[in-house]
Amino acid sequence: MPDLADKSIVITGGSSGIGAATAIECARAGMDCVLVARRRDRLAEVAAEVARLGRRAELVACDIADPRSSEAILDAAERAFGGFHAVFANAGYGLERDVLATPIDEMRRMFEVNFFSGADLLQQAARRLIAAERPGHLLMCSSCVAKFTLPRHGAYSATKAAQAMVARAMRSELAHHGIEVSTVHPVTTTTEFFEVAAGEDRRHLRNGIPPHVPALFVQKPDRIGKAVVRCLRRPHPEVWTSHVVRLVAGAFTAFPSLQEWVMRGEARKYRARDARTSASKPGPDAKNAGPAGESSGG
Repeated sequence: MPDLADKSIVITGGSSGIGAATAIECARAGMDCVLVARRRDRLAEVAAEVARLGRRAELVACDIADPRSSEAILDAAERAFGGFHAVFANAGYGLERDVLATPIDEMRRMFEVNFFSGADLLQQAARRLIAAERPGHLLMCSSCVAKFTLPRHGAYSATKAAQAMVARAMRSELAHHGIEVSTVHPVTTTTEFFEVAAGEDRRHLRNGIPPHVPALFVQKPDRIGKAVVRCLRRPHPEVWTSHVVRLVAGAFTAFPSLQEWVMRGEARKYRARDARTSASKPGPDAKNAGPAGESSGG
């Protein structure tokens, strides 16, 4: 089992959610962190927690979709810590939107952030590890929806599936260099994800989570962070934090008609929610309808 003490890890999307939780768990395991995100103030908060645990954190505030960001991130790791042992390409976002309602420019942007930026970072990290003749561990934060899709999350699911396939190929291609590659497959996690995905209309969310998601499938970010550390210590191809969802993913793959039946039911729930939301909006005469009309407008 590899000793993680005094090794370093690069984490994109490190200012909140899974990235921040993973940084804290890595610090507990004795690792230093290169934290990457756009919000420097939020990065500083995570860095303070890393320091409280006795480890160092280097901050890189950038847009990972910038083609120059990967080189800048890895350069920062080499300046601060003399290199890196692990890289966790975690940054990403989603949109709650039908595929037909997703402009191709928005879909392309999502692929740039979720897939291409992570693939570029792992490529460049692998090249540096090979040149230095050092072993290492590359991780990509995919999702359970890499294995099955959901209504209104088709574009997001596509980016996650692309991540999983590229990482799986890299795992076999880089094994002879002593470089491990793993994908992380969270289920619904209490982060900012659904608030961002919902856009301006967040009235249907409950504590940031869609109401139809069973509590059994909702997890806190630190659960994923702990699972990542376990994978760093004992590398394996995929990290799952819900055995139930993993079994469901396998069943959906084996029986596509089962997935179709479930997903059509989910699509009906979304349409019913849309109908309720539309009915709750005030009509043209709402300003004269008194308190009830004002209340229904949210």
